Amino acid sequence: MTLQQLHYALTVAEIGSINKAAEALFISQPSLTSAIKELERDAGISIFLRTGKGVVPTAEGADFLVYARQVHQQYDLLRQKYGDAANSKRKFAVSTQHYSFAVKAFVEMVKKFDTLRYEFAIRETKTADVIQDVGTMKSEIGVLYLSGFNRKIIEKMLRDNELVFHKLIQCDAHVYVWKGHPLAGETSIGFEQLMEYPCLSFEQGDHASFYFAEEILAENEYPRIIKTCDRATVLNLMVGLNGYTLCSGIICDELNGSDYVVIPFAADAANPNAVMEIGYIVKKYSVLSDIGEVYIQEARKYLGIE
Repeated sequence: MTLQQLHYALTVAEIGSINKAAEALFISQPSLTSAIKELERDAGISIFLRTGKGVVPTAEGADFLVYARQVHQQYDLLRQKYGDAANSKRKFAVSTQHYSFAVKAFVEMVKKFDTLRYEFAIRETKTADVIQDVGTMKSEIGVLYLSGFNRKIIEKMLRDNELVFHKLIQCDAHVYVWKGHPLAGETSIGFEQLMEYPCLSFEQGDHASFYFAEEILAENEYPRIIKTCDRATVLNLMVGLNGYTLCSGIICDELNGSDYVVIPFAADAANPNAVMEIGYIVKKYSVLSDIGEVYIQEARKYLGIE
């Protein structure tokens, strides 16, 4: 098998069509089909399943493509540093739970590079998708949190996807509300005080388990709860419905605006506090690209980490 064949297979997997992939690669469809069949013979597996609507990876093929993507990414890094790829666009992506600091770090990182030469992507998404994106190398870095409640489940998923977690910061739970909320002036807020207001929570799709929740203290019972899928909607619901969410307390006013406040959560016997350990995940044994290094530096700088 060759790097060119791996590139062809990755392109087919991304586009989902042999014909369209051949067009994107500027080769004939028979040549691409022949190259994929030869790769499948060398690998000893069927990488793709041909259907009436295109092609999709088989179970074995999906596993093969994970390793192929890792090899190809490392090859691209070598070409960028030592080879002939100076004029081609490099790609860099981050997948993250809904953290404004992660977006702020991305903004500051992008400012340091010429966007004519780079293709950047940031994906605020579900917890399981953060893990899958980095596991399949769709993104180089993922940002999420661990706690005493979700650690065992999340760490198992990380091991299954050959990922490692690097801690950035540790923080207690905070209540996040808009400044006009009836509780906005409190020095701390207990669970009983929140009972009459809706708790705002990010949807997790098919992975609806409490263990995948982005909000700390997700294991508690909330009588009023509203699901959403993006930060802008959460902010609107805070104002329109006096909603609240439970978070790390790390808020970027530059991106979210100054109309919101974070207040320490007041624990009690029935509702103890919990610690969020926020960090980033990367593929095991991988080496961060220079762009990835800058992104982590910017995240650490914003969080006040030396």
